[in-house]
Amino acid sequence: MKQHLGALALLVADYDEAIAWYTRALGFELIEDTDMGGGKRWVLLAPPGSSETRLLLAKAKGDEQVSRIGNQTGGRVFLLLNTDDFQRDWQHMRAEGVHFREEPRYEAYGTVAVFDDLYGNGWDLLELKR
Repeated sequence: MKQHLGALALLVADYDEAIAWYTRALGFELIEDTDMGGGKRWVLLAPPGSSETRLLLAKAKGDEQVSRIGNQTGGRVFLLLNTDDFQRDWQHMRAEGVHFREEPRYEAYGTVAVFDDLYGNGWDLLELKR
């Protein structure tokens, strides 16, 4: 048996705003953007070179979902973005205005720094030790 996470849903306020930010600031690729009718779209993004896990942008509807935009995990880091070159990506993201909560840390498992996405969700930028 083989399984993998196909996509993780991320609540967003606006599809186009989120697509623009993730493709510009993080260099993600737009994999699919299909109109589902009624204002709903199937929008998949992926980091460059990623072949399995995608980010599914889900436009929030209703007060409860809207209240969760930018706080899907109660302030904890939500997602880990692994990279093969921490310095390259950290410098690119800083040049694009991405807010880092901290300077890079060198841990037993690799180099890491927490950053905020467009809505304030915490992410780790992580280069694992080889």
